[in-house]
Amino acid sequence: MEWKIRQETEKDYETTEKVVKRAFLNAEYSDQSEHRLVSRLRKSEAFIPELSFVAVKKKEDEIIGHILLSKISIQTAHHAVESLAMAPVSVIPEAQMKGIGKSLIEEGLKKAQELGYQSVIVLGHPTYYCKFGFKKASLWGIKAPFDVPDDAFMAIELKEGALHGVSGVVEYPSVFFE
Repeated sequence: MEWKIRQETEKDYETTEKVVKRAFLNAEYSDQSEHRLVSRLRKSEAFIPELSFVAVKKKEDEIIGHILLSKISIQTAHHAVESLAMAPVSVIPEAQMKGIGKSLIEEGLKKAQELGYQSVIVLGHPTYYCKFGFKKASLWGIKAPFDVPDDAFMAIELKEGALHGVSGVVEYPSVFFE
């Protein structure tokens, strides 16, 4: 299967949400509401249209995957540091394990870096995300605002040293918890 990655457009929204729903339908650690999170994020100040991508089959232009990076902050003892949350990363079940998720993540991280963002936080499978350079966020003293396994809460510096001295709690926009 051949695919391409492109920026999501407003006309993709409905289809993208269906793709996200399908991607998480049988996921072990999911409440199956990720598609609603995507919809809420798009309507929030945390949304960055340039960091919402879809994977599409080259011939049919059918959407088979999606990634979204949105604004968050890390609350340190003295100030807030801007960062990004990578959530969710979605690929329809029949297209998984083909490198589509990898392509989406690489494009998302590349574009985030081009736009000047310095770090990204993700909650996910550690053996998967470490392939992209993610490390335990706790190595920098960065904590989740909820209880999660230490090795599943990860961060990556898009600019070397960006998280040096940045320890604190990640603050997600309220739409993450609605």
